Amino acid sequence: MEQRELRRAVEAGRATALGLGLQVDEVTVVHNSDRVALRLAPCDVLARVAPSAHLADSEFEVEVAHHLTEVAAPVAELDPRVQPRVHVRNAFAISLWTYYEPLESEIAPADYADVFIRHHAALRRIDLNAPHFTDRIAAALREVNDQERSPELPDADRELLGNTLSGLSAAIGIAKTRDQLLHGEPHPGNLLNTRRGPLFVDLATACRGPVEFDLAHAPEEVGEHYAGVDQGLIHRCRALNWAMFSAWRWRRDDQMPDRDHCRAEGLNQVRAALDRCEPS
Repeated sequence: MEQRELRRAVEAGRATALGLGLQVDEVTVVHNSDRVALRLAPCDVLARVAPSAHLADSEFEVEVAHHLTEVAAPVAELDPRVQPRVHVRNAFAISLWTYYEPLESEIAPADYADVFIRHHAALRRIDLNAPHFTDRIAAALREVNDQERSPELPDADRELLGNTLSGLSAAIGIAKTRDQLLHGEPHPGNLLNTRRGPLFVDLATACRGPVEFDLAHAPEEVGEHYAGVDQGLIHRCRALNWAMFSAWRWRRDDQMPDRDHCRAEGLNQVRAALDRCEPS
């Protein structure tokens, strides 16, 4: 979020927690993109604040968290002191979560794969109406194909992203026999290393697809520790993931900080991932 919008989001998160009887003397911005995460102290709450246009996504995330907590999935939990729901204040959707102090040590690839296996097993145990990953790709493709939505995207790069999104989506989405409920975007930024062990956050991206789609968000070494997966499919999914990331960054109304760098980096990563997909 831009600074003016960020200040409004911080105030909405603080006021919501105060209104629910939680003590808030200090607010720290933990993460800032198109939505923000705030640490509220001393009540030790993580407030996730999104523009109200994303209310449905925030409500879906709370629903996912509720179901996964019931089956002891390795996920961050909603704050138990308040009702598990999304609050709307000053054109923002706010949900309140338990704050987990992150550990400084990195998560080893084998441990990353282990938490993936446990999380995927938990996801198979819940009943949830979630979109297929190809629906998300179709949404990204609409941004790429609409010059009014992405006016600064150069023609050559528009063709690259369009061909990648449409071609790989069609090829991967044909066989759905291995599909299951997924996290959707389990990259390292969405896996916290805590005293309780690694915990997934940002659950609004839950979707259906092959487990390789999730694994493609993690460092490459992680997939080597997850038995029975298709390494070639992971490479193709990684190209798709970077193409989606790039599509969002070229949106006219994208608010990702350092957007120019992200745009260039995203396109470079798409090309590198496509090179890995080519037959030897």
